[in-house]
Order: sequence, then structure tokens, then C-alpha cells
Amino acid sequence: MNELQPINQNVLLEITDDRKEQKTLSGIIIPDSALEKRAIGKVVAIGSIENAEIAVGDRVIYKEHAGIETEFEGKKYLFIPYTDILAKIVETDKI
Repeated sequence: MNELQPINQNVLLEITDDRKEQKTLSGIIIPDSALEKRAIGKVVAIGSIENAEIAVGDRVIYKEHAGIETEFEGKKYLFIPYTDILAKIVETDKI
């Protein structure tokens, strides 16, 4: 079995392209290629980072246009420097 393992201060994110064609109220169709790409990914692996604030399985928001996209065994991944991760998405209880 093959797997991708980031090295140095890099993180491997699994990304999905969930953009869909949209239609405005006036009937103009906006193709998916014109829509802004979401900068959210799921952490698949972490390189050698001490005291990382993220873990495998976390969903994170990263800087737009950051990292290097690659496709591996039919899935899309992004190698991104740890410093380009802006936030971790966490579930909280409603008050």
C-alpha cells in the first residue's frame, strides 16, 4: 500500500471541490469554474512539527492559493506549509 507522508514543516490536506453551477435570481448561470474555491481541507498527515495545534482528522481553513495540489490514487490532496493554516474548525455546543 502506498501513502503520502509530508516531511519538514508541511501538512497534507484532503480537498474536495464542492463547487456547483449556480443561477442568479435573474436567471444568469454562473459556471462552477467561475466560483471561488473553498479553502477548507481535512488533515490527512502532518510532517515533523513540534506542538502542532492540529491533528489528523481535523478540518482546517488555509490561505487561498497556498500549497501544491496533487492527485494520488484518485483523490485530490494539497501539500501546504503549516504556517499557511489559518484556523481549525471545531464543533461547539450551543448555549
